[in-house]
Amino acid sequence: MIITFVGHGSVCYGEDIFQKVIRAVKENVQPGERVSFYCGGYGNFDHLCARACRKIITEGIAGEVLLVTPYLNAVSEEHRLYDAVIYPPLEQVPPRYAISKRNQWMIRQADLVIAYVFSSVGGAYKTLSYAKRKKKNIVNLAE
Repeated sequence: MIITFVGHGSVCYGEDIFQKVIRAVKENVQPGERVSFYCGGYGNFDHLCARACRKIITEGIAGEVLLVTPYLNAVSEEHRLYDAVIYPPLEQVPPRYAISKRNQWMIRQADLVIAYVFSSVGGAYKTLSYAKRKKKNIVNLAE
């Protein structure tokens, strides 16, 4: 199973959202199922989700936390939360569109999208709208 996360990057998220992410994963993963967690690595929600996934794995859910990067040179030492880095096929995408195209790629791969989107503007909203158009299974924790 592949789980992708979508949320506003500049919002401050607290312990309650951290616990909601953990609960949403546990409610949607079958016993013994292996999970690949696709994280964007930008913004507060991405970092919160990466930490939550790391905790979930230590609690017994089999899986890996993967950073999906839109830029080949964007990987740094701060990405220690991740087991591996994925670079989707974005070589022909101009840099200014790389993040949105990466987000769309992540949505297409996902079996489940866990979101925290409460505003109808910005990249998180556009990505969530794309997931809805693709008829993905979505849990929006902001609803």
